[in-house]
Amino acid sequence: MKKGASILKIFKKYLLLELGAILAAVGLEEFLIPNNIIDGGIVGISIISSYLSKIPLGVFIFLLNIPFLIFGYKQIGKTFVISTLFSVTSLSFWVTIFHPIPVVTEDVLLATVFGGIILGIGVGLIIRYGGSLDGTEIISIILNKKTGFSVGEIVMFFNLFILAGAGFVFGWNKAMYSLIAYFIAYHMIDITIDGLDETKAAFIVSEKGEEIAEVITARLGRGVTFLEAKGGFTGDPKNVIYSVVTRLEIVKLKSIINDIDPEAFMTINDVYDVMGGKHKKRDIH
Repeated sequence: MKKGASILKIFKKYLLLELGAILAAVGLEEFLIPNNIIDGGIVGISIISSYLSKIPLGVFIFLLNIPFLIFGYKQIGKTFVISTLFSVTSLSFWVTIFHPIPVVTEDVLLATVFGGIILGIGVGLIIRYGGSLDGTEIISIILNKKTGFSVGEIVMFFNLFILAGAGFVFGWNKAMYSLIAYFIAYHMIDITIDGLDETKAAFIVSEKGEEIAEVITARLGRGVTFLEAKGGFTGDPKNVIYSVVTRLEIVKLKSIINDIDPEAFMTINDVYDVMGGKHKKRDIH
């Protein structure tokens, strides 16, 4: 890669990390925090700590994340830690900037929904471009290697305690609103990372494989790969067509298969990342 292109790539990455931090700060300071609704993880602990101590939120977000970053430096990698430090520092700055600005709404339900959406998009951007805002994720990644629990399960375990803490500080109604905001944000993170055009992998077994492949390429503009296989019952050789399409193209793909070979066997599976080839899902650094 040329030096100029590499610099542009890095600039784009940190620009989008910054945008993610700004959106997360807006979701927190303009919607959630003024209505005593919290997020999970280190941000949630920071919100409770700031409320009880009256020390600015940005101070806690920055200081509480530092030990996790130091601990994770050798375990996870330099690039991830630097991106996370940049994101955490940016969020700490922007929550301080947005704090004195009048809130958008005092309606708790509206604040929960829209705050969760905006926060989720911001956090999703940060994760998509290689950073994080939550030191507990670093611990979860490390514990995942040493236990049988997934990263998501460990993060959820931490967050249940944090959201329960919100019940004692802000009341149980606000804790339940916080749980709703958390799940909305969690869903928006997935959408931001994966996009609305979720990618699917199709495996097709048909006697008319060549014809199906040609039509897929012509009508959908997708590449296909033939995989050699053998029938488990007959032992006859089979050609399996493999192609990656978007969720929005699934109906058209089924129509193509049905028109050419109604007896064809097809399975469709989720794909979480795509690199190279003619199908570019997203650019992640």
